[in-house]
Amino acid sequence: MKITDVQVHLLAVPMKEVFPPSPPIAGVFHQILVEIKTDEGITGYGESFALRGTPHATIAVIDQVLKPLILGEDPSNISGLMERMYRQTHLFGRYGITTFAISGVDIALWDIAGKCAGLPLHRLLGGTKATEVPAYASLIRYNDREKLKAAALDAKGAGYAMLKLHQVDVESLRTVREAVGEEMKITMDINCAWSPEKALDMARQFTPYHLFWLEEPIWPPEDFQSLARLGRICGIPIASGENACTAYQFKAMLDAGAATYIQPSAIKVGGVSEWHKVAVLAEAFNVKVAAHSPYFGPGLLATAHLIAASPSADWLEYYYVALEASVMKDLPRVKEGFFALPQGPGLGLEIDPAVLQKYRVPS
Repeated sequence: MKITDVQVHLLAVPMKEVFPPSPPIAGVFHQILVEIKTDEGITGYGESFALRGTPHATIAVIDQVLKPLILGEDPSNISGLMERMYRQTHLFGRYGITTFAISGVDIALWDIAGKCAGLPLHRLLGGTKATEVPAYASLIRYNDREKLKAAALDAKGAGYAMLKLHQVDVESLRTVREAVGEEMKITMDINCAWSPEKALDMARQFTPYHLFWLEEPIWPPEDFQSLARLGRICGIPIASGENACTAYQFKAMLDAGAATYIQPSAIKVGGVSEWHKVAVLAEAFNVKVAAHSPYFGPGLLATAHLIAASPSADWLEYYYVALEASVMKDLPRVKEGFFALPQGPGLGLEIDPAVLQKYRVPS
């Protein structure tokens, strides 16, 4: 089998809230789909990170750099192709845009591998016959606390046992804790906003509300020593890693004792291959994987399969908004806190060509 073509599709799909009355949210959700075709008619799909101005740069790396490296090659030689792509791109920088592009290609190669084997990805990776994975509701950031409270209560009513807030203030956390009760797990993602001193001050103010973890509170995110110190002093488990690329950055994070929960993102870290390496590292360091996965396409599916195949991984992050349309046919929604794991070969679901056509951004 040989790779005959690599195509990249940039989609822009309007978002909306998931709870009534579900008004549109300003802006659209961008997705980069990587399509790899073979001479035996098997096609694989992957996804690359596409937020905040990155899409066209990432697409250029795939089109102009990675595609020539893999055309005509055997798609089953995933480790060999990954090594080639990493070595041939290291002069551009080992992390960020380059690795986002490689991630999408890698996921598509694993989709092909699963289709060739006739197995869902989690079985191909050595997982059990799982049918679902636990999920938590990842809320957007709200300026209105009443809307935040409504979203939190809606998620609780939908059966979620854990919430992620993207708020950065004590009052929002207090509002949600009082609304949902003590039994629900609450995490808080700060998105690398604070100095180490500010993070410690805020963590102390958060203490009465029993956070399950405090996520990426410190800028810059690779200041692993400060993260480790914060965790030791404040007593709240620290989560980090959505901005880390490759297992090497995670090894440095784990060596520093910077996080209780590490958060590889399949479409940023280096795809299925690198995510799986990170999960093995987590086992060696006896920490948990809490994957970063606020996606709606192949990246979400790849993450769900990886969680099912990884003893160190527990939860699927499920972004608590909806898209106007899904590029995946029959994409399951979370029910009673669980995401139904697709059982078809590879990633397990088909691409909807009508959605691909309708929402594709012209090149």
